[in-house]
Amino acid sequence: MQTTTKDTRETVTVPATVERDMYGEGYDWMESLAGTGWHEVPGWGREGWDLGSWPYIIFAAAKTEDEPGQLFGYTTYVEGDVTARWYRSCEARNLAISKEAFWYWASGQADGPEALEGMNPQEFKQVDGLCEPYIPDFGN
Repeated sequence: MQTTTKDTRETVTVPATVERDMYGEGYDWMESLAGTGWHEVPGWGREGWDLGSWPYIIFAAAKTEDEPGQLFGYTTYVEGDVTARWYRSCEARNLAISKEAFWYWASGQADGPEALEGMNPQEFKQVDGLCEPYIPDFGN
């Protein structure tokens, strides 16, 4: 599938997004990601705050490579609507995820940092540890 990267405005070929299942729900959509290169992302930020609100709002990420280098994508499933975005840099993709997560957290549609309660969802503010993927330490 061809698309344009959001950060560099390049036309690139990327793996197809798993489209909406007309008769299923978010959990069915997540199951359909298996083997596609897309993986659901349940938590975000240093503290692993909820990313989305399953099964209604789900984030998934993918990584691929073309001749110029790596490409980093994320998609959102929002009550059946699926939207994918691709970036040349991982940092740009992570910032975009953080901005969208901020919107859901500040608007009360997903559980996030308490510091965001009551903030305007349209006015992104950086919160320490927000713009980074959550990688759980299974050793603890």
